[in-house]
Amino acid sequence: MNVIRLKQSLLESFKQYLYEQEKSQITIENYVRHIREFIAYAGEVPLSKDLTVEYKNLLIRSGKYKTESINTILASINSFCRYLERPDCVVKVLRTQKKIYRDEKKELTKAEYLRLLKAAEKQQRLKLIVETICATGIRVSELKYFTVEAIKSSEIAVNCKNKIRTILVPGQLKSKLLRYAEKNGITSGVIFRTNRGNPVNRSNIWLSMKKLCKDADVDPTKVFPHNLRRLFARTFYGIEHDIVKLADILGHSSINTTRIYIMTTYMEHLKRIEKMGLVT
Repeated sequence: MNVIRLKQSLLESFKQYLYEQEKSQITIENYVRHIREFIAYAGEVPLSKDLTVEYKNLLIRSGKYKTESINTILASINSFCRYLERPDCVVKVLRTQKKIYRDEKKELTKAEYLRLLKAAEKQQRLKLIVETICATGIRVSELKYFTVEAIKSSEIAVNCKNKIRTILVPGQLKSKLLRYAEKNGITSGVIFRTNRGNPVNRSNIWLSMKKLCKDADVDPTKVFPHNLRRLFARTFYGIEHDIVKLADILGHSSINTTRIYIMTTYMEHLKRIEKMGLVT
């Protein structure tokens, strides 16, 4: 068994390993951050099963993390152990009970979404970004595929995790995007770009959305790009009731992931039960 002393210098090669495993950019960033913290904790102690179990127990005892967050950190550590060819150091993730209802305090409503758009009225690019994500259900990282050429064809070919899917652009959104491009002198390439011509940064989008919350009277904890994707999913399912089609549109490999997006709240579920009229 190799004695491996953990060093921050391992992070770059681990990052390349994750890339070759076809992990998404945000997953790579999160894994590297978790491993940086794990290495700092280990100090001069070599990698061992005792060390990973000790770190797992520390995360649990700290009370700072939810079960889902701990499991994400453990997934990072397990991936790191496999990269170092030390599968003997892999730890078990925590068992979780399947959620039955979604937390309505965390879900963005359509009314709140419309207030955000109104608050962004004077910020044309930001407003259009918010509309584009919510009207198509894309991930914020997929905005780079919205080029002038693709929009003109009304079909966006998105490549995520080595899987290509087609996003259809609603007519009204297509018109808005092309008018925006013309007004800003964008004749080809990515629509949403910085002054230097690079695709807009997801972190900047996140921060800009947060700044709309006060004027929109929306809880900031609800406002982030992925919640727009969830609103699209719930709205689509409410009309079509076709989870298989929705999974295809969102690019989910498993319908179980899609089910999380369309989960009802406690109150919605209770209202449906009461409508059954089984209590006299």
